Amino acid sequence: MLEAAWSALADPALAYPALLTARVAAITLVVHLILGLGLGWALAQPKWPGRTALDIAVTLPLVFPPLALGFFLLLLLGRRSLLGGWLDQHFGLSLIFTVEGVILASVIAGLPLVVKPIEAAIAGVSRSFGEASRTLGRSEWSTFTHVIVPNIRGAIVAGLVLGTARSLGEVGITLMLGGNIMGKTNTMSLEIYNAVFNSEYPRAIVLSGLLGLASIAVFVIFRRNSRPVIS
Repeated sequence: MLEAAWSALADPALAYPALLTARVAAITLVVHLILGLGLGWALAQPKWPGRTALDIAVTLPLVFPPLALGFFLLLLLGRRSLLGGWLDQHFGLSLIFTVEGVILASVIAGLPLVVKPIEAAIAGVSRSFGEASRTLGRSEWSTFTHVIVPNIRGAIVAGLVLGTARSLGEVGITLMLGGNIMGKTNTMSLEIYNAVFNSEYPRAIVLSGLLGLASIAVFVIFRRNSRPVIS
């Protein structure tokens, strides 16, 4: 077992999926922060046209099977589809079997876990500190950046931790959009999938442990900055 573990860690082929996973996680983290705050704020607002549709779209990855969702995205974004063809023709952007597709899968998989805590936190803070700030004459943007955001840091951190952990473990959507191409779109999660598929269980155990340690490290780092601050 120890020999197999060392063999898995010393495998040069592990370098690319490890670096790709780190790159995808870093980009996903930034996108999750931006979209989490934007979508969380929008969904925290009272009734407005399109809110229900947006809420369904954001929540869908939580309740829809990842492989099925990935398949529908494959049909939607493939080069022969209307949207995929348009993106490829006008922007040269291909999201199928590319690193960009892996990033998209990572963002989609973890987004609901980021948005929902932020939405709930904004709704609560906005009713108290937000109303007081507006009464004192602050603009909506100033209220959001200087009052609401500092007081929902705990929710932001919790959402980012959950979203990142979910994204690190994503297989279904990534398999459909990224294609599991060796040396191009094979992430650590897909390496675990490949190891299990090939009955290389010691390798799968080692890689799973590494991914678990990475998730714990993310949790510890963000947890230190989760204390709310009142502005």
